[in-house]
This record gives sequence, structure tokens and C-alpha cells, in this order.
Amino acid sequence: MCPSPALAGLTFGGEASVRLQDWITGITPKNNVDWQYRLNLRAAADLGEGYYFKALFTNESSNNDGWKTVGYGNTETYNLQVSQCYFGHRSSQDHYVVGRLPFNGGDNPICDLILYPTQPLNSPVSLVNRIFGANYGFKAGNGDLNASFVVLDNNGAGNTAASGDGLLHDGYAIHATYKFNIGEVTFDPQVITVLTKTDVFTATQSPYGNSAFPIHYGFRPVSYGTNISFPAESIKITAGGFFTRGCGKTPAGAPTTLSINEEAINISSLYGGNVDYFGDLFRIKVESGPLTVWYDHNSTTDKSSGTPYLYTNNFIWAQYKINLYHSAKGSFTIQPTLRYLSSKESIADVAKPDNTLLLPELWATMTF
Repeated sequence: MCPSPALAGLTFGGEASVRLQDWITGITPKNNVDWQYRLNLRAAADLGEGYYFKALFTNESSNNDGWKTVGYGNTETYNLQVSQCYFGHRSSQDHYVVGRLPFNGGDNPICDLILYPTQPLNSPVSLVNRIFGANYGFKAGNGDLNASFVVLDNNGAGNTAASGDGLLHDGYAIHATYKFNIGEVTFDPQVITVLTKTDVFTATQSPYGNSAFPIHYGFRPVSYGTNISFPAESIKITAGGFFTRGCGKTPAGAPTTLSINEEAINISSLYGGNVDYFGDLFRIKVESGPLTVWYDHNSTTDKSSGTPYLYTNNFIWAQYKINLYHSAKGSFTIQPTLRYLSSKESIADVAKPDNTLLLPELWATMTF
């Protein structure tokens, strides 16, 4: 049977993974083993003359980058959902794309820093690994200039059901990058700024699931910095430095309390009506064949309430990929992985107990 013209350029692929994950923490429970699995299904269509479509289907209900933990009596369900869905056009000089775009903080920590300023490490943006918007890029000089316009939310802070949200009350941002080479060194300076107003969050990660809750409402944060990468014989080294600034006034209609671990917290007394914080994130990443290692350091000082809150986070990721099989149709790999996260908080120079997380993992992945 000959494929129809509509299906001739359509391809499917993806990867299926299982992993053993051991949570070792400094809080209760101090040790917890999870058996997890993940399915990513990808579809792509080449329409010809540079026009294309791509989609990713995975499970997003667990807020864990598609991973699902085996439940009591194997009663859990794995729901495939549309995570990414976008289309566009690419030529030798420029490109554009629109839809639910990839939003990858694992490779680009500026995305984590602007949305999760007090704990941007261990890729919290993977809790929401897509963003709705449009991107346009073109050749400029000896580099590539890109700009993305994104919709962060569809509900401006302070809106009520009676007033509606309106066009300019939604949360919009723009992310601009210029990537260029000088010799063998690649520079990637970039900036992301909120144009209207949005909320920022903090992420919690535990054996019981990942979650995020807002800590500041209705203002315009900005983040900026650069990645620099270069080869050293067979090793690729990437260094990055990024900064974030948040200032403004919390709108009168924003929530005044939130619930953390079923405990009501008064945001006004915790952070104040003002928004005033500054943070940084520094990364060094080394890739050598099957080995990938990176180290992140973040420090953010929040003076919104008048009392300084200092957040200090350190993160290490190490993964070694063992190829057991590879062909034109797919591959089968084993990936021993280690993650370590240390989070510290002090209030007015009084330190709270450290929160540490060690995650030894063993992945098995088949791509197809």
C-alpha cells in the first residue's frame, strides 16, 4: 500500500525508560526507593520547502518530567498528554516557530532562574517543560539572533471573575539570545524579561512528588547572562553565569496566604507588599564521550519584607551512558546517574537546618 501524500512526510519515534531511584535525604523519610517508568512519543511532519510540525506526548500529571512511580498494588495510571505541539518554517537565513514550545532548563538555566529564583537547581523548570509562544531567528553577522515571545500565564494577578483578564493583563515575556563563535569558543549571551506581570515560584522535590507554589505575585522580573563553551581535545567545557532581579509592588488583588505542607503561610508577613530580590546562578559543565558532569551554584537574597532571606543552593549531576545496542532504527542504553542537591536558608543571618538530597539512580532507555 502506498502512503497517502498527507502521511508521506510523517514520522514517529520516541523513547521508553525505566529507572531505580533511591532518595537519601536529611529529613523524614531519610531513605525511600522508587521504581519509575517514562514514555515519550514524538511525531514530526516534513511538509516540504522548509515547513514542518513536531509534537511530544508524555505524562505530565506527576510533575516529574514524564516519570511515573509504581503505586500501591500497581494501581497507578500513566496518562499520555500533549506536552509540546508546534509548527514553523526554516530556511538557510531564518526560521520561525509557534505553539507549545520546548522550555529546557536542563541546558539553559536562565529559564529556571527567572521562574524559580530561590531554588533554581535540579532543573525545576522540568515540572513544566513547555511554554506557549512564538520564536523567530535569523543570521546576524557571524552569529544567530533569536527572540521568543512567550505567554507565561492567562490570568494576571489581581484579576477577578467580574473584571476579566484582558489582553494586557496576561503574563508575557520575551527571551532574546545571540549565539556566535570566536575561533573555537561559542558565546551565547541572552536576556529574558517579563513585559507585563507574572508570578515566580519555589519548587519542592520529595519522594512523594514534585510541586511548585508562588512566592511573589504580579511584577516584572528580569534575568540575563551568558553561556560560554569550548573544546579541550576530546572534552567539551561549558561555563555559564546568570543573574536575576525582581522588584516592584505586590498587587492588591494578589493572594495573601498559601498552604505549604497543609500549613497556612501569610505571604504579606513573609515577603511583604514589596518585591525586592537579587540572585545569581553559575554553572560549569564537562562532557567527555559517554560522561556528563555539571556543577551549579545559586545564591539569592530576598529583602522584600525588610528582613533579608538568603538562599544558597548547590547541585551536582553526573551521568555515564553505556551503549548496549545501536542501529539506524534505535538504541538501548544503561545510564548510572547521581544527583546531589544542597539547599540552605538563613533569615537575618540566622541559619535554618540544611536540606540535602542525594539521588543515586540507574536508568535503562530504549529509543526507537
